[in-house]
Amino acid sequence: MLLFLVILGLGVFAQIKNPVSFKYEAVKKAGNTYELVITATVPTPWHIYSQNTGKNGPIPTSISFKKNPLLTLVGKPKELGKLEKMFDKNFNTNVLYYADQVQFVQTITVKGNIKTNISGSVNYMVCDDSQCLPPTNKSFDIKLQ
Repeated sequence: MLLFLVILGLGVFAQIKNPVSFKYEAVKKAGNTYELVITATVPTPWHIYSQNTGKNGPIPTSISFKKNPLLTLVGKPKELGKLEKMFDKNFNTNVLYYADQVQFVQTITVKGNIKTNISGSVNYMVCDDSQCLPPTNKSFDIKLQ
């Protein structure tokens, strides 16, 4: 019984220390164009930082893609969500962040009518009012069909 409680406690601790959940999908647009949509869901009281939060602050969210000769990235990932700005006394600077949910949208074109995948990773940091968790890296691999 004690072993069960210890294992249960470790499971709860692990969930708390990784509060953000991600959903990855490719949405086919016209022709050979897709939008890769990465949705981050962030429970209260946590928040995730913008890709553009600026220098001297927390680690901004970044998305990297593995090279694939069949794909071309169009521009940089756009952020869709309620962007919030505040002065963070812990970093002594203004920060840009999202609470609840944010979508990172990357436009992609595929060369020809070929089935392929896009893979990469999201590097992000989350904080609440009293603590920040170390930066986390989440890998993804999404089929484009």
